[in-house]
Parts: sequence; C-alpha cells; structure tokens
Amino acid sequence: MPDTPVYASAAVAAPHHLAAKAGQSILAQGGNAIEAMAAMAATIAVVYPHMNGIGGDGFWLVREPGGRVRGIEACGPAGSLATIPRYREMGHEIIPSRGPDAAVTVAGAIGGWRLALDLATALGGRLPLPALLADAIRHARDGVEVSPSEARYVPKELDTLHDQPGFADAFLDAGKPCAAGVLRRLPALAATLDQLAHAGLDDFYQGDIAREIAADLDRLGAPVTRADLKSYAARERAPLILRRRDAVLYNFPPPTQGLAALIILGLFDRLKIDRAETTAHYHGLIEATKRAFAVRDRFVTDFDRLDGDPSRFLDAGFLDREAARIDMGRAASVPLRNPGEGDTVWMGAIDHNGLAVSYIQSIYWEYGSGVVLPRTGIHWQNRGTSFSLDPKAVNPLEPGRRPFHTLIPALAAFDDGRVMSYGSMGGDGQPQFQAQIFSRYADYGMGVADAVDAPRLLYGRTWGAESLSVKVEDRFDPACIAALRSMGHEIEELGGAYIDSLGHAGMLVRHSGNGRIEATHDPRSDGGAEGL
Repeated sequence: MPDTPVYASAAVAAPHHLAAKAGQSILAQGGNAIEAMAAMAATIAVVYPHMNGIGGDGFWLVREPGGRVRGIEACGPAGSLATIPRYREMGHEIIPSRGPDAAVTVAGAIGGWRLALDLATALGGRLPLPALLADAIRHARDGVEVSPSEARYVPKELDTLHDQPGFADAFLDAGKPCAAGVLRRLPALAATLDQLAHAGLDDFYQGDIAREIAADLDRLGAPVTRADLKSYAARERAPLILRRRDAVLYNFPPPTQGLAALIILGLFDRLKIDRAETTAHYHGLIEATKRAFAVRDRFVTDFDRLDGDPSRFLDAGFLDREAARIDMGRAASVPLRNPGEGDTVWMGAIDHNGLAVSYIQSIYWEYGSGVVLPRTGIHWQNRGTSFSLDPKAVNPLEPGRRPFHTLIPALAAFDDGRVMSYGSMGGDGQPQFQAQIFSRYADYGMGVADAVDAPRLLYGRTWGAESLSVKVEDRFDPACIAALRSMGHEIEELGGAYIDSLGHAGMLVRHSGNGRIEATHDPRSDGGAEGL
C-alpha cells in the first residue's frame, strides 16, 4: 500500500527516516530547504552507508522562489596518477571494482555542500554549520541501528568487498554482515564530521582532513593525491530543460544521464498514450528508454569534452523524428553498452518560501570501493570504474577527467504554479523511474503517493543483473505482461511487490496559491517524508 503523503507548508523526503527527521529539524529551526538538505546529506551518509557517503559525489538542482533553477556539479575527477598505462602495467583489462585501485576519483560531495550552502546564505540562510551537521555527528558517535535495507542487501563481489582495507572493522559484525537493528558506531567518521563542522567544509580538500585522506590514499596505493584534493572545486552548471505539455522539466547535464531522462519523457509525450497501466503505456516507456539510452551511450561524457551541445537532442525536431521511429506494435532491439550498477540516495526538500531542492548523493556500487580510510573513517567511492581503459572509448580514463554518472536530480515547474522535486536511485533505472513516477502524476492524474508506490519496470541492467530483459515487479496486470511478451519484449518477473533494485523514489509537489506541499518517499526504502 502507498504511504500516506505528508501535507505541509515545508517538507522533506528521504530514503531513511533519520535523514528526513534531520531535514525537518533544520526547517523547524528556521533553516531553508538547502540548509535542510545539507543536514540530510550528512545524516544519510552515516545511516545509509551501503548507498552513499562523504567519500562520494553529489548533484544538486535548486529552484529559487522567483523561478531561477541552478545546478551544482559535485563530482570529482580522476586522480593525477589514474592513467591507462598505470592500469595496463598492473595487468588490468578493466579498472578493478573494489579496493584502492577502484578509488580512482576525488570525492566531490562535500564540495557540493559548500557551494550549495553559499547559495543558501545568499538566499537568507543563517544556520551555522555545526547545527547542520549535529544529527550526523551524533548518529556516528552514539550509534545508529543498521537499516533493514542494508541488512537485506547482498552486494556484488561480496568476498572481495569484505576483504578491503578497513571494511570489516567499519561494517561487519564478527566478519559477517550486520543484522537489521544492530547498533553501529562510526567514531572516526564522527570525528571527521565534527572537524568539518568547526573548521569548515574546505578542510576536506585543503586542511587537516585533506592531509589525513591523502596520507591514507597514498599508503594504500590509490591514484588520488593531496594535490588532486586541493585543486578540486564543485561547479555551478546550467540545467538541461525540456518544455513538455503544461510543464518545464529540468535535469542535469553531462557527465550525468539527465539527458536520457528528458529524452524519455519527450518521446513518451509524443506517443499520445491516453491510458495508464496499459500495454501501450509500458511499451511506450520501454521503447522511449531504448532510444534515449542509444543517445546517452554515444554522447554523454565529461562536460568539458562534449561533442556539441546536448540540448540539440531535446529539440522538437529531433524528438519528433525519434518518436516516429517507435513501432507501437513491436519491440525494437537497441543494445545498451554501459553497465548499470549504482547505489545512490535521492532526497528532496521544499521550504515555506517555495525554495525547492532535488539532490542525489552516491558512492556508485554498494559501499563504493570498499576501502575505509582509517584516519577519517571515510569509505571511498568507486565511481571511476565507469571509465574505460580503451583510449578511443567515449569515457576513457585520464587524469582530471570526470567519469560518466548515473546520478540525476530532477525538478519540474508547471504552468499552474505547481513545483515538483522528484527522483530515484537505481543506476540505469534512474531516468526510467523518473519517467514512470512523473508521467503517472502529471499525465494520468495519480496522487504523489500512488505515483511513487505503483509497480515499476526496468529495461536493461542494474545492480549486477546482466540481462537486457524488462524486469517487472508483481502487481502488473498479467494480461499486459503476456501482451508485452507477444510484442517481442523479454520479460523477467522478479517475484516481489516492492523490489529494491527498482528504485527508492520520492516526490514533493508544492501547489500555488495556498503553498501546500504534498511529499512522499518510497515504501521500498526505509525512509519517508516529514513536514511542518
């Protein structure tokens, strides 16, 4: 059953209830939506470590009350020692998935917090950093119960993960995964967060924390150096924009797959499918996804190395031509080239002034590289494993280059004044899940909770599933499944009503006039929505 949505004048949504509570607390103290999100980002890094951490990256979309939308790119580039010859000389055909050699890139998330909080201050935010990080510090120091999501999760390459430096001490119980409800303390991470609270977030890249991070990475043989940390800064990016029906949609530009998310919705709009939860509805989403991913896989790379303007793929003429190529009676075969693994958190916040935030934070695979730095307690991402060791690839490894990202926050502004913050975790699934929940709400009139609760499908790979089948939860009409199979779709029934690998999504909608906000988060996660 769908969760009951929150109705409030200010609200947050997150995949762990403690992160949502942290955001609510900041709103109650007079903080704005950006300040609330910073508190949530810090807290979720402690309480949901299999999905994210401060050793990872993040992307922000922020809509100011006046309508301006800003993007913050907080993804770290490959380290100065991360070269193709280095990995080839070590005998690697691909970048390792775990261990110090998987810790390829600088962690950008903290830099994004800093840039976002500068914007929060410009918009009237006044809460001090110690107040924003207080809940995260307390949970890391005093301990927090291991979540059901983490306990039921079986990571890829489990034995390799468990063998990584520092992993067992931080995340295992007598050498085994922790059961749900076990109290976990992370004292080194608590000390790091406390240092950041009092020394400032720049300390992560230029101060004492940076020195400790660099020393540990060097000792372990990772390719990220002190100089790489010192030179890093998050950047503001203009979002990608799609005009669709009665709304303007915003998503993140490369190196993320936000382009694919907007192409899917642009193509689906043109198919003029008038009824939800039908064979045509599902087929249209799947076929739009195939065409969007074909563009993504040949085009999306580091923003500074793009072959042209990505907005050309959102041009009405391009979308018209692509939609016309979709056969509504038959499944097309368009193979994907990029792996779709990725474990992530999406969170949203809208305050009483209408400032709206959509934010996503990740360490890529579950627990990232698996490496936990002993001096700081930070577990480092493995986002750089998305690089190729083929210099002719779309995303080849080279120092200073940003990797391809599945991470995509989303916003929408409707002509009637409604503002939506929405998104999901889930690798290749993220643009698909965004399209499913958005279209159910905007095109077919579902409420926010029903749109997020409704059964989902996924075309392609995610979380280690290597097949290119269409994966479906229970609760789909069996007749629709049979019809999709008859059209040539390979359907894989996952055997559950609420499957983690089909995303932890959330949605907040602020209505014009009375300023009422409807907010919900996924029943597939351990979170929810909170409001004032």
